[in-house]
Amino acid sequence: MNTAKILHDVMNAVQHKDGLPWEPYSADGRSNTEIVRLYDARDDQNEGPAAAILRYNAGARTKRHIHPGYELIFVLEGVLQNDTGAHPAGTLEVCPPDSSHELWSDQGCTFLVVWEQPVKLVGPALQAA
Repeated sequence: MNTAKILHDVMNAVQHKDGLPWEPYSADGRSNTEIVRLYDARDDQNEGPAAAILRYNAGARTKRHIHPGYELIFVLEGVLQNDTGAHPAGTLEVCPPDSSHELWSDQGCTFLVVWEQPVKLVGPALQAA
């Protein structure tokens, strides 16, 4: 029987940098990033949804990528930056299918992300990540 995954006191844990099971994360060309995986329902062909809480430490970056499906980003703490500007805590961004961006944070930030499909890096060879 499947049960719901429940994380208590997330805002306090995010603000105090503890209490969540953070792991280093370098997928999609990321640097200086940590993740708490909420779910990952990708199949053998790397298709399907996933969600996580990401922490970008100061100076973190993600390479330019395309979204085959929707991506939802909710900034919990700090400032997340992308092609459209600087987005402080409380910002919700909905990226439609076939949209593209780079992400970074000069000062650091934490955000919830929900991917409908895995992103594909933009570059000499597109690759699913």
